[in-house]
Amino acid sequence: MSTQRKQYSAEFKARVALEALKGLKTVNEVASTYGVHPTQIAHWKHRLQKEMPELFSARRDKRERDQEAWQAQLYQQIGQLKVELDWVKKKLDLPRHVKRGLIEPEHPQISIARQCELLGLPRATYYYHVQGESPENLQLMRLLDEQDTQTPYYGVRRMTAWLRRQGSPVHRKRVARRLHTMGLETIYPKPRLTQLHPAHRVYPYVLRGVPITRVNHVWSTDITYIRLQGGFISLVAVRDWCSRYVLSWAVSSTMDVGCCLEALDHALAVARPAIFNTAQGAQCTSFDFTGRLEAAGVRMSMDGRGRALDNVLVER
Repeated sequence: MSTQRKQYSAEFKARVALEALKGLKTVNEVASTYGVHPTQIAHWKHRLQKEMPELFSARRDKRERDQEAWQAQLYQQIGQLKVELDWVKKKLDLPRHVKRGLIEPEHPQISIARQCELLGLPRATYYYHVQGESPENLQLMRLLDEQDTQTPYYGVRRMTAWLRRQGSPVHRKRVARRLHTMGLETIYPKPRLTQLHPAHRVYPYVLRGVPITRVNHVWSTDITYIRLQGGFISLVAVRDWCSRYVLSWAVSSTMDVGCCLEALDHALAVARPAIFNTAQGAQCTSFDFTGRLEAAGVRMSMDGRGRALDNVLVER
């Protein structure tokens, strides 16, 4: 007759093996208590000792993996929140004084620093209060404003010298700051004031290296002014390069093209040059002036930009 083999649960095996592992009782005492053969208990004890480190290691690895997954998810949420905050800041394009008015210092849950971050407003800007000008600066600015009205062409250095003569020993940089604060700017010639008319034609300079050996080979013209007691008048002259002879001239109280055409017509009534050189002014590049020369069969030549010596024989 065959005997059926006993089946023990995993919890029973673990409890018996742990009892034997404690060492409070001998294996034989544990065997008699639980009704298990001592050899079987020794086998369970050995297996428990072998698998216990792996059990704790598996638990630790799982805990670390769970923590890493949680951190990755948290970083992802933070990144998404930052993208949303940047998007809100771009959409919330308001002046700084308006953003300052949106801050609620007594909010029970959102701090001032967090509100500034949400609005895209530097926290220092929220706490900053504009300081007014001192009485000394106000007095200085009043003097500068009055003097600028009388002499708008005074720069920082001349304005500083004037203030020192009035008994205000100020530094030049301080004067410059006050003028900048008031928006006062010295009147002086700015760069690129002389702009060609977009429809006027500019001809190249063709006299570089060309020998002038005969009369009526090259003519040139230019405009200057003559100071009078009541103002100024414009003087236009046409001159031959070879003989240095002034062929014609004209004066006018304005700078229009009529004065130039008058001098040109008087010169063309005498002879015809092969080349006519002028500057790039609006009078000489106008259609009326260049049209007269083209109709007369004269080749045009014009000074380069900033090349005063190209037309030196008439400019002198």
